[in-house]
Amino acid sequence: MTNPILVTGGTGRLGRALVPRLLSAGHAVRVLSRKPSSDEMTCRGDLITGEGLEAAVAGAGTIIHCATANGRADEDATRNLVRAAMRTGRPHLIYVSIVGVDRVDISYYRAKLRCERLLAESGLPLTIQRTTQFHELIVWMCTVQRWMPAIVMPAGVSFQPVDTGEVAARLADLAGTAPAGRAPDMGGPEVRAAADLARAYIRAHSSRRPVVSVPLPGAAIRGLREGGHLAPGQAVGRITFEQFLAA
Repeated sequence: MTNPILVTGGTGRLGRALVPRLLSAGHAVRVLSRKPSSDEMTCRGDLITGEGLEAAVAGAGTIIHCATANGRADEDATRNLVRAAMRTGRPHLIYVSIVGVDRVDISYYRAKLRCERLLAESGLPLTIQRTTQFHELIVWMCTVQRWMPAIVMPAGVSFQPVDTGEVAARLADLAGTAPAGRAPDMGGPEVRAAADLARAYIRAHSSRRPVVSVPLPGAAIRGLREGGHLAPGQAVGRITFEQFLAA
């Protein structure tokens, strides 16, 4: 039997889509969790404190790092995972990042870029998979405004949302291949204005709320207006935002 694959963030949105695909492909899988579990596939470990990580990582041939956090916590988690991996062997580490982390001045993106650099400097066998935004982000941008009379979207900004399940399929494929360093970016099938996506959300929910495009200031919005977070040349996803909403 091949060495197992350890999935961090295995109970999150991406992890829940990834684990069944790995199992279907015949891989032995471990899911890292901070909480004790009677599930034999789940192993306990805390990325922030480092507690239990060495035992969780030991013997793993591949680690798919799907767990994410904000700012310093993201870096601390990645650093602790790298240290545990280096102490227990040289597993292939697959890291899920975001298109534009080196071009858009958002704190969350900056933390992802620092994590990428930390992993590259570790010397571990590495694959970094950057993707565009998940469909769920666009839904969140709309639902968080549910008590407002209109949905406000940034003027001049487009998104290229990709399906979580398709990203999971890509990661499962990468788990069966040699480390690639920086894998080709993965984008959704369409680049569409933020307001257009919000109108699609409105239609799917049979609502008549208006959508308003508002010019916003700042370096982060400038980077988004310039399309630093888009990958039109890698529009390999197939599931559109409307298809995601319908499902």
